[in-house]
Amino acid sequence: MGNVNEKVEAASTTEIQNTEAPKKLKPCCACPETKRARDACIIENGEDNCKHLIEAHKECMRKAGFNI
Repeated sequence: MGNVNEKVEAASTTEIQNTEAPKKLKPCCACPETKRARDACIIENGEDNCKHLIEAHKECMRKAGFNI
């Protein structure tokens, strides 16, 4: 059996590593609400009629840290 202090230290080290290196968000998974609305609008109405939704999605992506 290991020392309790060793177990606590190992657990806290794991927590620190998890908070320091968060998983990067992939572009395909960012902004699902605006992406869904944009895609549906483009399919139903064509790209020219959905510029406001396209711009809303681009803005969301920028806020998520993507260079759009």
